[in-house]
Amino acid sequence: MIYNVKGTLTYTDPTFAVVECGGVGFKCFVSMTTLKELPSIGNEVNLYTYMAVREDALDLFGFYEVDELDAFKLLISVSGIGPKAAIAILSVLTPSKLSVAISSGDVRSIQAAQGVGKKTAERVVLELKDKMVGIGSSAVDVQNVQSVASSSDAQEAVEVLVSLGFNQSDAATVIGAMDKSLSVDEMVRKGLRQLSTQL
Repeated sequence: MIYNVKGTLTYTDPTFAVVECGGVGFKCFVSMTTLKELPSIGNEVNLYTYMAVREDALDLFGFYEVDELDAFKLLISVSGIGPKAAIAILSVLTPSKLSVAISSGDVRSIQAAQGVGKKTAERVVLELKDKMVGIGSSAVDVQNVQSVASSSDAQEAVEVLVSLGFNQSDAATVIGAMDKSLSVDEMVRKGLRQLSTQL
C-alpha cells in the first residue's frame, strides 16, 4: 500500500492532482479542501494517500493532512459511502467541521455534498458519532456541541438560530460555549452577534 507520494506537483484540475516522483506521475483524486492547500505547479508537495482497489480500476486518493485521510477512511467505512462520496463530503467540510457536524447531528451540512442524500447523511451521523472525536477537531468544539444536549434552553436557542438560516454545527458550537444559566433570548442574541461576525 502507498502511504504517501512526495514529489513535484505537475498538474491540477477540480478533482485530481498529479505528483511526479522519479519520472512517474501519480494521479491522485483530491477534495476541494486539499486542492486549496496545494502549492503552485512546479513546487514540491507531499500527499498522504489511500488506494481504492476495484475490479476495473486502481484509484489513488490524496490528502494534504493526515486528519483528512483519517476522516476519509472513517467515511468509507459507512455502508453506502464510497471513495467518491467521501471526497465529496470532505470537499464541503474540513475534518474539523465534519467532526462538529457529526457531534451535533447536523445532517444538512453533510447533505450539502454532491450526490449525498438525506438518508446517507443520517447514516454518517449515526455510524460515526463516537468515532470522529479527535479527528481534525479541537476537543473544545466537540465538548461545546455535546454540552448543548444537557440544557433544554441551549437546544431551543440552537433551533432558533437554525430557523434564522444559520448552520446547525456553527449554532451548536457557539451556544455550547455559553453559560447555560442564560435565558434562551440572551443566548440567541449573543449567538447572533457571534455568528454574524463569522459571515
